[in-house]
Amino acid sequence: MTNQRLSKLTDWMKENEIQMTFLTSTESVFYFSGFFSDPHERLLGLAVFQEKEPLLICPAMEKEDARKTGWNGEIIGYSDIDNPWDLLQEAASKRMKKPVKIGIEKEHMNVERYESLLRLFPEASFVSAEEKVRKLRMIKDEKELTAIRKACSLADYAIEVGCSEIGEGKTELEVLASIEYELKKKGVTAMSFSTMVLTGANGASPHGTPGPTKIQKGDLVLFDLGVVVDGYCSDITRTVACGDINEKQKRIYDTVLKAELAAVEASKPGAVCSEIDRIARGIISDAGFGQYFPHRLGHGLGISVHEYPSLTETNSLQLQEGMVFTIEPGIYVPGGAGVRIEDDVLVTKDGVEILTKFPKELQIIQ
Repeated sequence: MTNQRLSKLTDWMKENEIQMTFLTSTESVFYFSGFFSDPHERLLGLAVFQEKEPLLICPAMEKEDARKTGWNGEIIGYSDIDNPWDLLQEAASKRMKKPVKIGIEKEHMNVERYESLLRLFPEASFVSAEEKVRKLRMIKDEKELTAIRKACSLADYAIEVGCSEIGEGKTELEVLASIEYELKKKGVTAMSFSTMVLTGANGASPHGTPGPTKIQKGDLVLFDLGVVVDGYCSDITRTVACGDINEKQKRIYDTVLKAELAAVEASKPGAVCSEIDRIARGIISDAGFGQYFPHRLGHGLGISVHEYPSLTETNSLQLQEGMVFTIEPGIYVPGGAGVRIEDDVLVTKDGVEILTKFPKELQIIQ
């Protein structure tokens, strides 16, 4: 698997006369090497060459962990008193002549690291490797899909737990704590992002922060969460009711559900990202809530919880079999209520497989 991925990357390098590609994001290093690490401020990198063996550079304390993942190439482990850039230059000089062109992740690499590379290779030009890496990561293989399906199943379970914990007088954080506690008991080591449990008016903030607000009868309660399994993320949103809700809340919910179902129905190979966004956005606008849907319809999902593609009304990319992405329309009325319904979907030969399966019909919890 990893060798095939590296082969596709080196083919691209040869076509574009790139002598070395130096990948530094945790996600890309994991994708091509199988080694997942968050080294914090320390350097993590994978250097790939057209013909010669690639090399992995990481803190010395993680070298054995990297080897245990099955990476058979060279590993440079450096201590906190070593200069990793000098070690990289030494190893790279054995694999290539002075490079003319180097591929980097421009959106990830900070200025200090770019200047370090420039110091090592002053005659080289630097080109973006992001687009190629994104396209490779965009199409999932069966091993990746196995992990994502499991992550989605656990996300469904998390929503089930959250619904069972809803009760008048409970705080957002109390419900959140119960969800994550039960997931830990299932063996979940990491969430895809900070779990959201937002009640009442708090749900009108698309990226709100859970706190001490207590759930009240008549509130809509929004859950947004995901878990990581074998390095791959899930991402689900469900909005449920604590007791009976009013007609406006119900109309908002029904509008979001209609938009979500229509977007799922329109998703299939050859469909255009912008058109799927416009279908959902049109339903919400026609219902009079267009100004309250401020974000894109969805995003790619995989090693990162937000990756390529972005489902916006300006993206002309066509869907392809093997893509995994979210569909998550929402309506957020400030001071009123927020509703978002989100599924993770996989593009199949003739449509999509919905990976998140918790019911979307309005759940009223008495």
